[in-house]
Amino acid sequence: MNIRKFIPDIKRYMDDSMNPIFPDEVSHEGLIVPEIVLKYGSLFGKIRDLPAMAPYMVKCIFEMKKSYRGLKKQPDPGKTTISSSEISKLTSYIKDIGVSDIGFAKVSPSDIFKGKAILFDNAIVLAIEMKHEPISTAPSKKAGKEIFRTYLGLGQAVNKVADFLKNLGFKAEAGPALGGETNYPLLAEKAGIGVIGKHGLLITPKLGPSLRLAAVYTDIENLPVLNENPHLWVKDFCNKCNKCVRKCPAGAIYEDTKILTDSTEEHIDYKKCALPFSNDHGCTVCVKECVFFSSDYEKIKSSFIYK
Repeated sequence: MNIRKFIPDIKRYMDDSMNPIFPDEVSHEGLIVPEIVLKYGSLFGKIRDLPAMAPYMVKCIFEMKKSYRGLKKQPDPGKTTISSSEISKLTSYIKDIGVSDIGFAKVSPSDIFKGKAILFDNAIVLAIEMKHEPISTAPSKKAGKEIFRTYLGLGQAVNKVADFLKNLGFKAEAGPALGGETNYPLLAEKAGIGVIGKHGLLITPKLGPSLRLAAVYTDIENLPVLNENPHLWVKDFCNKCNKCVRKCPAGAIYEDTKILTDSTEEHIDYKKCALPFSNDHGCTVCVKECVFFSSDYEKIKSSFIYK
């Protein structure tokens, strides 16, 4: 089965008059989780979890279509600078709709996946927490449902934020949580929300690795982008820890992160990851076993840096 037939394609909703931004020659292929599971996972696991996960998948695809249908509905002309009071209104609204963390980043063409495109190169990155209690039971059906609850919540949130910006007079594009156009962990790391750990997941002070990401793109030129990421020490910690490497049931996490020819990093063998992911309700053991899931970020930092 070709799962891409069922996933909306942003290019069907774009035309040349929109002046889309395309990936460059070093951009990577975007991996769609359901596609990986279908190709490399187990048939039994797919069938067993279908009744629980299908409603979330259907709603996620609905929100994705809503995002793409909104591409042409832009204020004309739109404002390209935002006031401090409007930033305050925006961040307050984002938190009010259940988003756990926010950051701002500039999107490079290399951040855009091959075969994809976006309209604007400034990103508002959103993170929503996967709740601690269900994720602590991973691998389990409860944890699997929490993963997809978070995907759906983000899909709804990006559409609300895009509409909020448009009502303020700004152009905006909602980036879907599931099957998006850009590398969300890289954008979140650029935005200073956190740092990508050994397992390839974003680690943040507020949420550890227990989160999912999405983004809203805009042409606002003066978003409060950070110049430095204060969390880079985490990478050194991960290189000494390696707990996720030891605990991964598939042995899918590289102990020595691969550095590709374009200087980007590859953290996991996704083909190996697909089997426990499909067999065990989305697995998520790498999240549960991460030291930053069960321990306080500042305590880890103090003991590691100031020991």
